[in-house]
Amino acid sequence: MSVGILLITHEGIGNALIAVATRLLRQLPLTTAAFEVPFDGDVDALLPQASAALRRVDGGQGVLVLTDLYGATPSNIATKLARLGTPVRRVSALSLPMLLRVMNYADLDLDELPAVAAAGARNGAIIDDA
Repeated sequence: MSVGILLITHEGIGNALIAVATRLLRQLPLTTAAFEVPFDGDVDALLPQASAALRRVDGGQGVLVLTDLYGATPSNIATKLARLGTPVRRVSALSLPMLLRVMNYADLDLDELPAVAAAGARNGAIIDDA
């Protein structure tokens, strides 16, 4: 049993991040999927599909949902998913460093992974003054 990872993003983001992470790590240690939301997508209309995606990645220990932009449609879908019964934790500002960090701490439980994800976002930012 393990934590599942669901990326809920705008179109073109989630699947691209999974593809790059898979290329870098060769194999993702946690069951991971992307649910990409059309720019004109309706939260309530997309909720059944998002719920199905959540169930597909749930390995029995809940799901960490990573969204690209807090307050946008993907984030609002994640908020509604968190109320449906499956244990869910949510983190926004998804980036490749965040996703890779989560994968490198695959042995942690659902309550520990949000802090790991957030640290990945912070540690992925470098100011290059050169």
